Amino acid sequence: MADDQKAQAEEKVEEAAEQVAEAAEEVKEAAEETKEAVEEVKEVVEEVKDTPKASKPVPANLEKISAPLSNSLKGIIEQIEKLSVLELADLVHALEDRFGVSASAPVAVAAGAAPAGNGEPVEEKTTFNVVLTAGGANKIAVIKAVRELVPTLGLKEAKDLVEAAPKPVLESVNKQTAEEAKMKLTAAGGTVELQ
Repeated sequence: MADDQKAQAEEKVEEAAEQVAEAAEEVKEAAEETKEAVEEVKEVVEEVKDTPKASKPVPANLEKISAPLSNSLKGIIEQIEKLSVLELADLVHALEDRFGVSASAPVAVAAGAAPAGNGEPVEEKTTFNVVLTAGGANKIAVIKAVRELVPTLGLKEAKDLVEAAPKPVLESVNKQTAEEAKMKLTAAGGTVELQ
């Protein structure tokens, strides 16, 4: 009888250990996703900081502005850390619209660009946005393709993106990546535009 109870207790301990290990793995994955999102926000913040402000003069008390973060700013940062990737992208776009700035890095024109008919150099586009204009008849296949292209999206977020078309799937990617994404989405039944 004691052996049976001991065996049951050991089995329960093993089950609990497995559950703890699974929970730890989930926490680790969530922490990695949060870390990636924070890194993206930091990059956007750095790009916004580097963007010159044309109409607003720099305050004389700049040293006071660089002081330690206030509690309200800490609260904002904590809220940003909790956002999904799609919500972060929407936030960046809203900030760009609100303050008239761009978070994308400026594209340099190649010095040896071929001149156009009027003698001016032509700027070749180097970054593209992959925009899903319609989900098509087979939305499930398109949702799967979207999740392959953007592995950080959950099923619900990918479904919402497809149903809300036209929506950007990838932004500021090189031509090869954009073409590959377009082929995948088109093969799945979606309608895609490169911008």
